[in-house]
Amino acid sequence: MAKIVWVIPASPKIFRSEVTAEPRRRRTAGYARVSTDHEEQASSYEMQMAHYKNYIESRADWDFVGMYSDEGISGTNTKKRDGFNQMIEDALAGKIDLIITKSVSRFARNTVDSLQNVRKLKENGVEIYFEKENIWTFDTRGELLITIMSSLAQEESRSISENTTWGKRKQFAEGKTSVGYSAFLGYDKDFKINEEQAKIVKLIYKLFLGGRSFYAITKELEKRGIKSPSGKDKWYISTVRSILTNEKYRGDALIQKEYTADFLDKTRRKNTGEIPQYYVEEHHEAIIPPDLFDFVQSEIRRREQNGKHSSVSIFANKIKCGCCGGYYGAKVWHSTDKYRRVIYRCNKKYAHKGRPCSTRHLTEEEIKQIFVQALNSLVEVKENVIAELRSLIDSVCQTRELTEERDKVEQELSVLAERLETLIRENARVAQDQTMYLKQENEIRAHYLEKQGNLEKLDEQIAARESKRKTLEAMIQVVCGINGEQTAFDEELWSGLLDHIVVKEDGEVVVVFKGGIEIGVGE
Repeated sequence: MAKIVWVIPASPKIFRSEVTAEPRRRRTAGYARVSTDHEEQASSYEMQMAHYKNYIESRADWDFVGMYSDEGISGTNTKKRDGFNQMIEDALAGKIDLIITKSVSRFARNTVDSLQNVRKLKENGVEIYFEKENIWTFDTRGELLITIMSSLAQEESRSISENTTWGKRKQFAEGKTSVGYSAFLGYDKDFKINEEQAKIVKLIYKLFLGGRSFYAITKELEKRGIKSPSGKDKWYISTVRSILTNEKYRGDALIQKEYTADFLDKTRRKNTGEIPQYYVEEHHEAIIPPDLFDFVQSEIRRREQNGKHSSVSIFANKIKCGCCGGYYGAKVWHSTDKYRRVIYRCNKKYAHKGRPCSTRHLTEEEIKQIFVQALNSLVEVKENVIAELRSLIDSVCQTRELTEERDKVEQELSVLAERLETLIRENARVAQDQTMYLKQENEIRAHYLEKQGNLEKLDEQIAARESKRKTLEAMIQVVCGINGEQTAFDEELWSGLLDHIVVKEDGEVVVVFKGGIEIGVGE
């Protein structure tokens, strides 16, 4: 028996842009976007807004429901486009039937985002009209055209991104850079020093050299009511560390610490060798003198090597017990009554049962007085002190002989490496007595390791002398700046001059200045 097929004609429900005999007024919105703050683009933005408002209001079959816009935002990704996202949300909520926009590239330069949003809106009965390309998304060929145009827009965006990146890297290679963000404390655009902010930077360095930890510095800044680079009341350890380690404060610039990994979503990643970096010396005016900056870096490394440094007080880790060699720490007496006070005593005073340390405790005021007294004794022989410090630099801080020795060891290492390479190559080419071969190889390797150890020791010695030289030079600068008798305690002089204080069992206190100069202060 033959099959009978009946044709049921289609009757699609399609929204049409043309005016029909019985027009349905469609709630219509406009969308405008520009991606830069250039004057000509701003003009284009305003023109888009006015054009679509007038255009929609001129149509008898459309009801104008509003304009949505994003100004100065890139179109490669829709996540940060507040105006766009609000428009999509309103459309899906049934507030919009039709969206009018200039072009596919204004809507999105990301093919995936473009198609996803078009399909999502289409499923909810919302049409989009792209004026430049004359595309209606309810048209049967609309999606194909959008796919093609979005792909072209995405490729254009990629090309622009690559060209921009190439131009920036060319500038970087020439040592040209700028402060790319507003929250860079101490500098305005083009690395012009912001004097008020520079005072905060100098304070942070001063506090650190005074013995404060990163954490203690954050607390002190908050206590003084100083705003963070982002304008907040709270400071973070990471912010303080960044300020103390950023080479820009010494006048240099390390360029391309980060790079854009994906031009579509603008993902930024830390540069760990994926692309070149450029270090430019004397790039701009320094806030922190280079020698002082370098000394801070060595001090940071020293503290990290010695373990956690958490001192809150400037007196922490500065006062030693002459009995056991331990440090003094703050102790609170009468913490719950009106006689409450803070004193400093040996942290290990009662560590040995039956044999407590006999050294006396000190109040904060006594510590300050001791330092001022010792400082004035130092100032009395100021010229002699400066001469002695310079003599120390000449005698114990020279690195020429060590450097020459290092160069010699490096040459010896190079010779041993060549001998080892030749021995291995010869063994591979011609069969040899393996017992003799291994003996020779082990001897060369042992000599190599020995020389390598010598090289590391020489590097440490050179670094130590350089660090000591910077310390002594900094101390000379501080001493030269002291004029007349000091009557009050100065925290900056404390941090710049003092190495430590020793409290002896007989009550005498010895103030040891940087460079090894000792001055005794009686009880």
